[in-house]
Amino acid sequence: MKTIKDQTFGGERPLFGIQDTRLENIIITDGESGIKCCKDIEADNCRFIGKYPWWHVDGSIITNCHFEAGSRSAIWYSNDMTMRNTVIDAPKLFREMRNLTLENVFINDADETLWNIDGLKGKNVTLHNGTYPFMYCKNVYIDDLKSDSLYIFQYCKDVEIHNAHIVTKDSFWECENVTIYDSVLDGEYLAWHSKNVRLVRCHIKGEQPLCYAKGLVLDNCTFDAACDRAFEDSEVNATIVGRITEIKNPLTGHIIADEIGQITYDEFARSPKDCIIKTNLP
Repeated sequence: MKTIKDQTFGGERPLFGIQDTRLENIIITDGESGIKCCKDIEADNCRFIGKYPWWHVDGSIITNCHFEAGSRSAIWYSNDMTMRNTVIDAPKLFREMRNLTLENVFINDADETLWNIDGLKGKNVTLHNGTYPFMYCKNVYIDDLKSDSLYIFQYCKDVEIHNAHIVTKDSFWECENVTIYDSVLDGEYLAWHSKNVRLVRCHIKGEQPLCYAKGLVLDNCTFDAACDRAFEDSEVNATIVGRITEIKNPLTGHIIADEIGQITYDEFARSPKDCIIKTNLP
């Protein structure tokens, strides 16, 4: 493998078409498309400053790097990538990709980041600020996710998440085949219009969670006191530890909780209205 180290590149496509190359302590400055149409590239301890620095690169390993705020839309159309120990301060990274692994990655501007990724694995990933990360992703496995980005995980499919702390709004909408373990899900309107979402030992916060869902399962989950109007128009099977403030207009299935504050069936309730709702308390 060829090595390029301790150099600075700028202008238009300075490293276009390189293959089987390791980049060490490289700076990509102003200009566009610093690394494009490349194959089998390693980058360690590099800085990316200009726009679109990493497009159409197949087979890459990025470690200990920094994508600065000006490197927007930095990584698109690049398959089979592993990124470790890297800080990202630019929006709109990772688009239209297959087989992406992120380990110890900190994304400080997550606006419109991680769109349409097929095959995403993550460990210790942090997202901050921005809207709509993970749009249209599928085949996702993430352990230890922290995020305060808005509208996270929309239109996703085949997702498994462990040990997450997500503070957001309108998350997991229109998703299918999602399982979340041992996580805190904090935000309004969780998982509306979803199919086959399963929450295991999760703590749920925010108003009107889990409505208009099909195939919804909760195993030993807890609810914050502010979680009112839960499960409207949902097909749900749930076991809840502790108290849930309000259950409203569920369609079918069963809901079992230690304590239920209020059960509401109003004039907008839809048939079959045969959900079994009961408490574990004597």
